[in-house]
Amino acid sequence: MVEIKLPDSFIDEVRKTVQPHWGELGWVTYKRTYARFIEEENRTEEWHETVKRVVEGNINLDPRLKQENVPTEVIEELTEEAKQLFILIYGLAGAASGRNLWISGTEFQKRNGDALNNCWFIAIRPQPYGNSKIVPFYLKDKYEPTVSMPFSFLFDQLMKGGGVGFSVVKENIQQMPKVHRPVELVVLVGKENGDYEEIIKAGAVDRDKFYATLDDDNKTTIVFQTPDSREGWVESNALVIDSHFKTIENVDRIVIDVTKVREKGKRIKGFGGVASGAKPLVELFFEVNKILNNAVGRQLTSVECTDIANLIGRTVVAGNVRRSAEIALGSPDDKDFIVMKQDKDKVLSHRWASNNSVIVDRSFTDYDDIAKALAVNGEPAVVNLELSKDFGRVIDGYQPNIDPDVEGVNPCGEVSLANGEPCNLFEIFPLVAEKQGWDLKEAFRLATRYAKRVTFSPYDWEVSRKVIEKNRRIGISMSGIQDWVLMKFGGRLVVGWKERYDEETGEVYRDPIYNEKAIKTVEELYQAVVHADIEYSNELGCNYSIKRTTVKPSGTVSKLAGVSEGVHYHYDKYLIQRIRFQSDDPLIPAIKAAGYKTEPDAYSPNTTVVEFPVKAASADKEGFISAREVSIEEQFANQAFLQAYWSDNSVSCTITFKEHEVDKIAKLLRQYRNYTKSTSLLPFTGHGFIQAPKEPISEEEYYERVAEIKGNIQEIFQSMQIVEKENLELVGQEDCEGGVCPIK
Repeated sequence: MVEIKLPDSFIDEVRKTVQPHWGELGWVTYKRTYARFIEEENRTEEWHETVKRVVEGNINLDPRLKQENVPTEVIEELTEEAKQLFILIYGLAGAASGRNLWISGTEFQKRNGDALNNCWFIAIRPQPYGNSKIVPFYLKDKYEPTVSMPFSFLFDQLMKGGGVGFSVVKENIQQMPKVHRPVELVVLVGKENGDYEEIIKAGAVDRDKFYATLDDDNKTTIVFQTPDSREGWVESNALVIDSHFKTIENVDRIVIDVTKVREKGKRIKGFGGVASGAKPLVELFFEVNKILNNAVGRQLTSVECTDIANLIGRTVVAGNVRRSAEIALGSPDDKDFIVMKQDKDKVLSHRWASNNSVIVDRSFTDYDDIAKALAVNGEPAVVNLELSKDFGRVIDGYQPNIDPDVEGVNPCGEVSLANGEPCNLFEIFPLVAEKQGWDLKEAFRLATRYAKRVTFSPYDWEVSRKVIEKNRRIGISMSGIQDWVLMKFGGRLVVGWKERYDEETGEVYRDPIYNEKAIKTVEELYQAVVHADIEYSNELGCNYSIKRTTVKPSGTVSKLAGVSEGVHYHYDKYLIQRIRFQSDDPLIPAIKAAGYKTEPDAYSPNTTVVEFPVKAASADKEGFISAREVSIEEQFANQAFLQAYWSDNSVSCTITFKEHEVDKIAKLLRQYRNYTKSTSLLPFTGHGFIQAPKEPISEEEYYERVAEIKGNIQEIFQSMQIVEKENLELVGQEDCEGGVCPIK
């Protein structure tokens, strides 16, 4: 196999001629989020090293490089493409997804190609494991549909750092077999495990005492020792689930020994971070077993299935060790599902782990009850799968079964997905790209080819491999949209309104009139992505991507370039952005030396809050409007514009509403039922609490704060020769609007 490498001489030249477009929080966000630790040098990466790793990891996924005799022209073509990609990403004219920034080019990527993808979707119904990396030891036939499989898939992907959408609609839940039997669960731990006392308190029993006092009670028992691995955790939980069904012929008791699970605080090689210990896993076993024992003789409900998925999510994030994101999709007439998060105790326990949404079609107009629930806490969101199945871009019209296998979405809602399918993202910052002299069509071409190569990663699950090979779905996004539109077109996407009578609902709507120049430009860029995909697919001899474009939320990645997040508006023209760090983070001395205000976190021990004064990228442009000012109507219209002219997947847009706009929600949902594929709303909360992440300030205060800054954090950090640390945890950082996606 030929391997493409970027020459050091080329990288040195780029560093001299290209200046990364760091936002005010850019370098700090990069350093604490995506810079991997280089063990042999006892430091974290510098930006050029990260970009080199990411580009090389991606370019070498091109399947032609695996041939025995790779044509010279292919090597030359890909080497030149790698150079252009490096310039694009290094300058921050575009960026691979946060997942790729963290994983691409690592040994973990080579072992677990799944980890390159941000998010996944799985339907909660019995499914076969098939030829997957994880197959429970007790299965006689790996192609037998089992209840545990979708939960194992979800568990595995969450532990790799991904988010997972899952469907508990009635059509899926009705396929669940009745819970066949109650099962006694015993969890064992030996004293050699450093977390012995904690695990005992969680309900486990001493291993040696158990075997010493075990009587021959004629109970059919399965004993399993949980290996110290991600696969071991998943397989143990699968055993707890499947022991209650006919998948296992005869069992009264399962005994799981967690002694070998590494102690809390020990390093996790590969993906990174530190271990949480076995306690959260033990708690998961008992909670899941309780749910199943209570359901003997009947099918699991949508709420119980969601609870199991949420409990898995809670286990993954336990101890602030890993990140997790879930979205649960239920039926619009499933009242128990819709109100399940009104149980405050269970929300505090585990139901916070998912954002909950309902699946509708275009004929659905009964949004009043949904709107009432939305007004309280922003749930449920609405997902229109009919639009996803029969439409690409809305402007291209009805295309029956253009995407026939779609069943759900990823947690942020920007990509509609089939069972087992991932989203696969790359974004361009058009405002930055044009400033740096890029032809936007060429930038989007490079982005398309990057994402296409990710579909050739080695995937762990058979269900994923099949659907990826068929669909080759990619999601090319743009971010900083509001900045770009204002700067390039001198205004907003919506330039006016016109009235329309809807015969189906009997309501009069104010439809948006859009900026014609913006329509023309976005159309041209969309066609550039389509052309790039067709061209590259022909080169590779693979299927064209079933869909190609999207708008992702882009919270953390957009901070690198300092642009507005996805389609969202800047919070305000000037603000204090608070970011939380571990108090012993090596960045803290440099931050203090640079003159930024710091203080202990009011909510968490050993955590420091840093206040960064931030000015919106387009703050000085006439016509600037912030999230605090924009109406709910215009936000709906913006999402519809991008769904019509840019995104053939979906558009992630968290629409915020003020108290006086609550009564408009139901009507707007009806108005845009034929235009938007997924819609989520949140109350606009403002900053009325201590150490809020964002706090608007005046222009005067902003410049006063800026005047206090004594130097560049990056330069100060490098001059101080600070000894860096490995396995620092990320504190309170969000990747998506509303905090539903993981950073890494």
